[in-house]
Amino acid sequence: MFHRWRIARRNRAIVEELYQSLVAETRQPELYERCGIADTFSGRFEALAIHVFLFLRRCRGEPRLEPIAQDVVDRFVADVDTSIRELGVGDQSVPKRMRKLAGVFYERVRVYDAAFGSDDPAAALAAALKGRALEEDTAADAATALATYMQEAADRLGAVLEDDILSGSLNFGH
Repeated sequence: MFHRWRIARRNRAIVEELYQSLVAETRQPELYERCGIADTFSGRFEALAIHVFLFLRRCRGEPRLEPIAQDVVDRFVADVDTSIRELGVGDQSVPKRMRKLAGVFYERVRVYDAAFGSDDPAAALAAALKGRALEEDTAADAATALATYMQEAADRLGAVLEDDILSGSLNFGH
């Protein structure tokens, strides 16, 4: 419940608009059809984790954006908590599952961030995605397509102005 309280303290409407923009991005058929993400609870978690990661990456290093980025992560955690409860996970198991999923998310952030910072981000991302967002045996062209998608989405997010983000506008520019 703490994370929900924290979001409520700040401008909840802006955080919700930003988060819903990220969720909308995860509903693109391309991610599942061309890029190889499984259309399952785990696959949708991975698609959302990618978009939350990209948003965090966009906000990093900008003091005005870092608090709202944390609020978006808190909203993501609250959404995952709600989703696993709706799937029928018992109340006593939820905290354990949430710790595991939070660990998975932050491991993704670390690995994807390292891939973006490598000498060959496209190849590093494609390799990093296998066994994480994509099954280990996913075709190489799907991993390459998802890596390209992530790089293009990062570029589009990079073009979003700080003031637009602070007002809740997150146009991915499709």
